[in-house]
Amino acid sequence: MPRDTTPQAGAGQSRRSDVRRNERTLLEAAAAVFVRAGINAPVREIAAEAGLGMGTVYRHFPTRADLVVGVFRHQLDELAAAARTPQAAGTPYESLRLWVHRFADFLVTKHGLAEALHSDQAGFESLHEEFVERLLPVLDQLLSASAAAGRSRADVRAYDFMLAVGNLCVGVGTFPDYRVRRMIDLLLDGLAAPAV
Repeated sequence: MPRDTTPQAGAGQSRRSDVRRNERTLLEAAAAVFVRAGINAPVREIAAEAGLGMGTVYRHFPTRADLVVGVFRHQLDELAAAARTPQAAGTPYESLRLWVHRFADFLVTKHGLAEALHSDQAGFESLHEEFVERLLPVLDQLLSASAAAGRSRADVRAYDFMLAVGNLCVGVGTFPDYRVRRMIDLLLDGLAAPAV
């Protein structure tokens, strides 16, 4: 008697969700490994961190450049989504503060991704532009909401503020006991709306 080889309903959908789950696991594992060891860390270390085989890594990301770009875009997606997630504190200013801290964490811990941002290697050349295009509107929205609530100044350009945060993050690897979150809180205090 011949076996029924008709695909079960939902089997393709289950496979797609497994593929998406494996890709997300790989991206999160690669991000963690990049923080510890930089973007040139061995692929076997990323596979071990993810609990997946080397073949799975290469199936999803055939080259290191593909993996670096994938991690970068995954982190951009998370930063963009974080601005849309209601915060426990609830105020627009607190939402701004929490997002800026998360943005700074991204800048500080993206070991090796900074070089990728400014590289002319294939696949990397558009990363800086994508970074600005994706996150500038998010920051602008957060700054506008805080200003509309009367908590912060309305004359601060999102691009200027993004550059200021980025410049504050530069000191992390240079100065001992540099507390970037403290510096960012001082910057945010300076953003406060003037008393009337």
